[in-house]
Amino acid sequence: MATENLDAIVVGAGVVGLAAARILATTGREVVILEKESAIGTVTSSRNSEVIHAGIYYSPGSLKAELCVAGRLALYPYLAERGIAHRRCGKLIVAGDSQQIAGLEKLHAQAKLNGVADLRMLTEREARKLEPELACVAALESPSTGIVDSHAFMLALRGEAEDHGAAFALRSPLLGGRVTRGGIELEVGGVEPMRLSARSVVNCAGLHAQEVARSIEGFPVERIPPTFYCKGNYFSLSGRSPFSRLVYPAPESAGLGVHLTLDLAGQARFGPDVEWIESVDYDVDPRRANVFYDAIRRYWPGLKDGSLQPAYCGIRPKIQSRSEPARDFLIQGPEEHGVAGLVNLFGIESPGLTAALAIGDRVRRLLDH
Repeated sequence: MATENLDAIVVGAGVVGLAAARILATTGREVVILEKESAIGTVTSSRNSEVIHAGIYYSPGSLKAELCVAGRLALYPYLAERGIAHRRCGKLIVAGDSQQIAGLEKLHAQAKLNGVADLRMLTEREARKLEPELACVAALESPSTGIVDSHAFMLALRGEAEDHGAAFALRSPLLGGRVTRGGIELEVGGVEPMRLSARSVVNCAGLHAQEVARSIEGFPVERIPPTFYCKGNYFSLSGRSPFSRLVYPAPESAGLGVHLTLDLAGQARFGPDVEWIESVDYDVDPRRANVFYDAIRRYWPGLKDGSLQPAYCGIRPKIQSRSEPARDFLIQGPEEHGVAGLVNLFGIESPGLTAALAIGDRVRRLLDH
């Protein structure tokens, strides 16, 4: 089999891979995107809340904080200029009792350190004036939080990449590879197997990023973090939502709690919850609704019995176990692992969608370094 020599290969056509491919292509690189599925963005990128995050929850100085804020600032103009459906609907983070108010104040202070300066604390009365069905003792309002049609966003990224010469190879799983003197050689399966050699490879394989790194002979395995799967289930609301904003409870250890989000048609959905699993599984257990009812009624006591239906689930690509504190994004360039031309992205969970444009720019800078 002949080897085709390329400039750059992106492995994975989720939203982050697409953003990386787009910026590499628009800055003059020859790019091929490998995707083992039959379409773009069918895994983590299509199984989330579609929320544009402000940058509130992440430790100051972390990649999550930096890239979320930078990504949001880039994302709203990007969507507006291209006519991609989105809405800056705002969000309320609510305290269910007086003990949680200190947590909201801590989030407020942390957000300021992250460069999010438009938050404001609300009294119960002020919050209920905005959302009459809401039950809380106080709330933190985030006016720059929004929602987006994630699929339309991904189509725009793909279109721009293709307009600048990028080529997509769908149904093309990466079988393995090796580090060579001239770059990185990859064996690709599918209907038309091929061998590709590239000066630059970007591993954006999401849930399978560790497998991709491990499959490349010559990559130092000690630089590969562990893989943990944290499932988030969603339930949808039958009937009309009484809320016009997103509603989040005070955050919990592995996620942001069972929150209420809206789609662009105004339909409400709830989730994600936290379910640690051993292998990829996209079934939603209807019995989990009981826990959802209890969690939602803490901030919406008017939720009626029988109004929740199983919707879908997503899986967070965690790089820490359930007993460990949350870890930051892990974006490895050649300086971290010693392989020229290779960038690995591990643990890209929320706020990956919001941060996608900023992550793509960071990848470009690592490869240009």
